[in-house]
Amino acid sequence: MNTKNQTLMIESSTLAEWMEVGDVCLYDVREDHESSVLRIPGAILLPLSRFDANQVVLPSEKKLVFHCKSGIRCGQAADIMRQFGFQNSIYRLSGGIVAWEKDGRTIEKDSD
Repeated sequence: MNTKNQTLMIESSTLAEWMEVGDVCLYDVREDHESSVLRIPGAILLPLSRFDANQVVLPSEKKLVFHCKSGIRCGQAADIMRQFGFQNSIYRLSGGIVAWEKDGRTIEKDSD
């Protein structure tokens, strides 16, 4: 299946597999205050409120994945990338960090 120029939802298990083999660039489009509380290790923070497609760095061999809290804002980030002219596949984490944590995946939390 040719997925070029598509935006596709992926489950946390798929993202975890890609991260394990270093096959992904993961961008967190939540706001600073959200990321400061709970994060997916290795995610690059690029809040939607100041999202700039020029700041998305993607080595050609890696998959571009956006995540947010529940899966809505990452769709908006994907739309911005398309408007910017990005033509490769874009992946969105289904259910966002909420699903990631619910599925028992590794997270980082700030201590109080």
